[in-house]
Amino acid sequence: MQPATTRESYHHGNLRATLIDTAMEMLEDGEAFSLRAVARRAGVSQTAPYRHFADREALESALAVQGFRDLKQSLIEVHGLPTTPDQVADLAVAYVDFALRRPALFKLMFGNACDPTDAERVRASDELHELVAAALTSVVPDADPALATAGWGLAHGLAFLHLDGKLAADDIAQVHDRVRSAFSAVFANRT
Repeated sequence: MQPATTRESYHHGNLRATLIDTAMEMLEDGEAFSLRAVARRAGVSQTAPYRHFADREALESALAVQGFRDLKQSLIEVHGLPTTPDQVADLAVAYVDFALRRPALFKLMFGNACDPTDAERVRASDELHELVAAALTSVVPDADPALATAGWGLAHGLAFLHLDGKLAADDIAQVHDRVRSAFSAVFANRT
């Protein structure tokens, strides 16, 4: 005997995914959201989100997981693993582009410490870190492991400098040139 179909599963098929998509839209549109607001927008009962998320923090963590996956995919689509310093710079450009295209999500992803009890978020974050480290060691195999942290820190710092208006972000070509120049300077000064 099959279980009774609820209103939410009938309308949405996958309620958890619908709630995440709805919350993502609200976040990226700059709307304040709560579990109730997400439920309203998704057209489900106010208690429906609690089947999947204990509270708003749990929903935000799910958004961060999706963000880490989306960012990782954006980086992979550039070249896969880079083989030249210029390709590492292209990865950094993609990283900054992601931040500028999806600023609210980017800030949510990195604005709070990763909850070590959220295995899915830890895994998604670790996968992004591993990709960044692999990208740098594929170009400079004998480099100190700190180079991966430095490269990530440089791209991340440039992203936030642009997001926070400390560096102009209105001309995307200028942003790309700035990021590439910063990475060129790092690789040019490597002994």
